[in-house]
Amino acid sequence: MTVYYRAIPQYDVARPANAHRLADGWCWFTHVERLTRGQPAEIVSADVVPDDVLQRMVAPRTAVTGLSMARPNLMGILNVTPDSFSDGGVHEGAEAALSHARAMTEAGADMIDVGGESTRPGAAFVPIDEEIARTAPAIAAISAALSVPISIDTRKAEVAQAAVSAGAALINDVSGFTFDAALAPLAAAQNAPVCVMHAQGDPATMQQDPQYDDVLLDVYDFLETQIEHLQSLGIPRANIVVDPGIGFGKTQAHNLALLARLSLFHSLGCAILLGASRKRFIGTIGNAPLADKRAPGSIAVALAGIAQGAQILRVHDVEETRQALKLWQAVTTGDADDA
Repeated sequence: MTVYYRAIPQYDVARPANAHRLADGWCWFTHVERLTRGQPAEIVSADVVPDDVLQRMVAPRTAVTGLSMARPNLMGILNVTPDSFSDGGVHEGAEAALSHARAMTEAGADMIDVGGESTRPGAAFVPIDEEIARTAPAIAAISAALSVPISIDTRKAEVAQAAVSAGAALINDVSGFTFDAALAPLAAAQNAPVCVMHAQGDPATMQQDPQYDDVLLDVYDFLETQIEHLQSLGIPRANIVVDPGIGFGKTQAHNLALLARLSLFHSLGCAILLGASRKRFIGTIGNAPLADKRAPGSIAVALAGIAQGAQILRVHDVEETRQALKLWQAVTTGDADDA
């Protein structure tokens, strides 16, 4: 029976001498939650964690596109689509995309994530040529004008190739490299860092009654399997970021279960990306039916992710999230210079 170990993260200024630093970041832990399928969870000392698992929990994460993973990073969302759930049609065209990328960078975005195919529930497939026409010119314009890392949000190898040629540095695949068999070898050949996300089903069908045996452990097992697959193709673990895929083939209960124990994914030995911004469960719980009115709830979820050591937050509301993050860091460390 597989045993899983989840670091129980803390960030108090009073850190015990025997505490382990989680992923060499801002959180620490002295105890872990020991999880097995079908059994009650146990809280045990970190001293009982097998050495190989403990090493993955504490090891420094390699910089991603030049960004340190020892501090929180904001990935600004740039949808160059007509139908994204929150901002469809607003940033279409290279000029509009560059303007928004510049605004997000000035507001504190560390990276810009460009997507040309909506992945909202029920979204239709976008042909490759059309997706390239949306994304590559936008990436080229941003790359020429701004010194900010760019990621391409795609599940298609040809789109990723055009994006990398235009200046993208990271390949962010919502299918977890299960949609296009050519995408992972392309990333390996380009020595590009990747983000592997979990999704159950594709955007058109993913919210039609998703089911799991244990959503937390099922998602963990999928990501572990995909990491091993990517490594077998020549992508080093240091170049892999993981994303549990909040809202992708998951009910509200599934999302909350993943968020409550997000720190489990540090045991994979990779940086964690959290993308929950403006998603439906935030509107449901926060009584905000309109997506563009969900910034307060999105920030609350983002800070909860930071409290569990997530290194990258994928967000729409960069300025507001940056301000909240600075204050969270200042009041938890007692030092504004650390923010």
